Amino acid sequence: MSYETNDAPDPIRALNWIRDNAEKLANAKAERAYIEQFIKSKKAMLMQQVSENSPTLAAQEREALAHPEYLELLKAHKEAVFIEEKVKALMTAAQNQIEIWRTLESTKRAELKAF
Repeated sequence: MSYETNDAPDPIRALNWIRDNAEKLANAKAERAYIEQFIKSKKAMLMQQVSENSPTLAAQEREALAHPEYLELLKAHKEAVFIEEKVKALMTAAQNQIEIWRTLESTKRAELKAF
């Protein structure tokens, strides 16, 4: 999944990389969104689970937020955010390679016109 850069920008290689990895970014975003929504559901389920022993909402929330299942879900969320941000940064790097190539080509054309 890495996008390597070298001295000379290669727009075709960058475009191919973007195309080949678009699904990875989409999956990473979907996973992140799913986990963010599931965190809310899990908190509610855990609050309901501890409601017998914790009569107040604040106590239920405290118990739910400290529950091992909730903490595991937070770790999964952290990993999902990391993956999404990494793929997004690599996409940006590939897009920047294309823009650099465009700028270099424009400069070459301008130099040729000058002579």
